[in-house]
Parts: sequence; structure tokens; C-alpha cells
Amino acid sequence: MAANRSRRLRKKLRVDEFQEFGFDTNWTFNDSVTEEQIDSIVDQFIEEVIEPRDLGFHGGGHKEWEGIIATQAIGKCTDEDRAAVKTFFEGQPVSDVEIGELYDIWWS
Repeated sequence: MAANRSRRLRKKLRVDEFQEFGFDTNWTFNDSVTEEQIDSIVDQFIEEVIEPRDLGFHGGGHKEWEGIIATQAIGKCTDEDRAAVKTFFEGQPVSDVEIGELYDIWWS
């Protein structure tokens, strides 16, 4: 039956060409980082990693941040997106950076 699904149904179910992959991420700002620095680093993260790659970040925190990263339009994040996030945080005053594996954000 799955092979006979109409385009409309595939879109509604978010499968096949409408499947969306994203990944979880979290990090902890070092104790020495001020609120102003946190705001600046998060803004920089959005400007340098999220927006240029047409991604979206949904999450937040105070000293400990967590969230999900997915594409802004229907699509799939890639391992290159995961690597870009990891590379960004390597140069920041953070610890415990975790970049999750890609997964289907609708069916996982």
C-alpha cells in the first residue's frame, strides 16, 4: 500500500520526498561567561551557522542550552550541518557539547 500513496498523502504523512531529518544539540556555557556574552554567542551562532545553511534552531536555556536543529523548509539536515555546529562550538567558551545523530523529526 505504501507504494500507492498519493503525493498529497505522502506530504501529509511527511514521508518519502517530504521526510524531514534534524538533530538535537546541547551545550553548557562556562561559569565565567556573562549574560551579555551568552546573548552575543547565540546571536553569532544564528548568524554564522543557522541562517547561512537555511536551518532553524528551536531551543534555549540559561547556562545549559538544548534544542533541535532542522531545515527551514521541508528537507533534510546533513552530516555537514552537524559538523558546522560542532566546529562553531569548538572555538567558544562552552563545555559538554553534544551533537546528536540525524533522525526523522516527525516519526522518531
